Amino acid sequence: MDYEGKASSVAELLLSYSRDQSGWKTCKKTSEVVVSWRPSAEFAGNMYKGEGIVNGSPQKVWECLNPDPNGLRVKWDDNVKKFELLEQVSSDTTVCRTVTPSAAMGIISPRDFVDVILVKRYEDGTITSNATNVSHPACPPQPGYVRGFNHPCGCFCVPVPGEAGKTQLISFFQTDLGGLLPRSVVDSFFPASMTDFYSNLTKAVKALK
Repeated sequence: MDYEGKASSVAELLLSYSRDQSGWKTCKKTSEVVVSWRPSAEFAGNMYKGEGIVNGSPQKVWECLNPDPNGLRVKWDDNVKKFELLEQVSSDTTVCRTVTPSAAMGIISPRDFVDVILVKRYEDGTITSNATNVSHPACPPQPGYVRGFNHPCGCFCVPVPGEAGKTQLISFFQTDLGGLLPRSVVDSFFPASMTDFYSNLTKAVKALK
């Protein structure tokens, strides 16, 4: 599989999402994030967008978000139980397996996801992760986990002009959780988990020395 080609096209798609303001409906708002949604063009579900300002430079925020199996993400993100490197495709492209715990009071059982992830930096200092589901010979579906599928998703750590200690964090999620879940469970899970994501990230960045 052309993992690099797939990851590169996801980066272009996410950049277009970040520039397209049409059709978004706000579904949850906290002091840290505004979560909005619109129907996904990739699968029969919704795409969710989170937008918030995090106190911390893009480099610090990225340190907490960096998709590295030995990174900080598994320590602060309640939705990431395990993160494994399956293949280092190039210096900025990896194939990884993410394991998520059960959620929604046990209605959502543990999931695993296999994604190609591209880390891309832009000239204005923006650092991004760009991911989508792939298959990989080292990781067929595993017993004990429902295989879910991330459609193009990722995060943008954008510098705030004139405020070196702040980062605009824009995140996109469009995930098929797999399994026979009621639509109402899925629709309530994502906005809630995204507000938790921003809240926990804010605390993790603050805790960095």
